[in-house]
Amino acid sequence: MQTNNHKIVDYDAVLDAKFGAEGTPERVRAEEAAYSFYSGQILQDARKEAKLTQAELAERTQTTKSYISKIENGIINPSVGTFYRIIAALGMRVEIVKPIY
Repeated sequence: MQTNNHKIVDYDAVLDAKFGAEGTPERVRAEEAAYSFYSGQILQDARKEAKLTQAELAERTQTTKSYISKIENGIINPSVGTFYRIIAALGMRVEIVKPIY
């Protein structure tokens, strides 16, 4: 790991050392876990901003409080249908756009 006064110089080198090269099964699993955690944190922040408890969000999305907790903690990923129900219950929307090159 290359560092300079605790500042990472080459983050890919850090990831390679810890999880293996890009594309390896270990690295893919680590990246998926990171995306799950990050997505869960975004949903948790949105839920709190909407002033909803996990139980209230679960009721609105026909799930359970423990299911919402697992999503927010990055333990599980919701199905696409459940994800859209959560987004709608939080007063948000998903926008899919083609990038302009």
